[in-house]
Amino acid sequence: MTIHIGAKAGEIAETVLMPGDPYRARWAAQTFLDDAKLVNETRGMLGFTGTWRGHKVTIQGSGMGMPSLSIYANELIRDYGAQTLIRIGSCGAMQPSVALRDIILAMTTSTVSTPSLGIFRELNYAPHADFDLLRKAAEAAARIGVKTHVGGIYSSDTFYDERPDLNDQLTRHGVLGVEMEAAELYTLAARYGRRALAVLTVSDHLVTKEELPAEDREQSFGDMVEVALSAAFG
Repeated sequence: MTIHIGAKAGEIAETVLMPGDPYRARWAAQTFLDDAKLVNETRGMLGFTGTWRGHKVTIQGSGMGMPSLSIYANELIRDYGAQTLIRIGSCGAMQPSVALRDIILAMTTSTVSTPSLGIFRELNYAPHADFDLLRKAAEAAARIGVKTHVGGIYSSDTFYDERPDLNDQLTRHGVLGVEMEAAELYTLAARYGRRALAVLTVSDHLVTKEELPAEDREQSFGDMVEVALSAAFG
């Protein structure tokens, strides 16, 4: 057990999917895993372990934002031996060519700051995905038939953003979408020699102002989870 994860030794798999929402972790575990068992509910941040096609998998909520994800990713890696960590979550599109329900595979992430800023100080570190995971996720998405985009994203410190000028520049420079966690996940994976990827479903659009209706989200998020699991074990 750790401060934030109540799982016992051996209850966390080497492959961990990390949605921000703990209830989405429960939904994904119940939908995709066989014999899913609740292994963590400390502070309401649910985690489940089961199997997918015979492979042991943990789905652990990470909370919102990089500081929260950093806590869970650090403990999963250092205390439970997680080797592959895949963020599964929603994002806002920043390019006209990206539509609602599309999947974005984050090759790189840009950010104003992360919890790791104190380590790098003046250096602008460039966090990136594990290439093998990225390649396998792209192949899985093609098999499923979901429209997929591969490229850079922006990991924001804030949900209620008041920097339209920054968003304009990110769009101008080809950034595909915005979310709040991947940059720190990629940085921690690099620090500890682990594999990481962010598989993101577009739920809203910063350019067109469209939003995915709540009733339509489950199927789209299901595609994302299948892509993530296929990437991990493909």
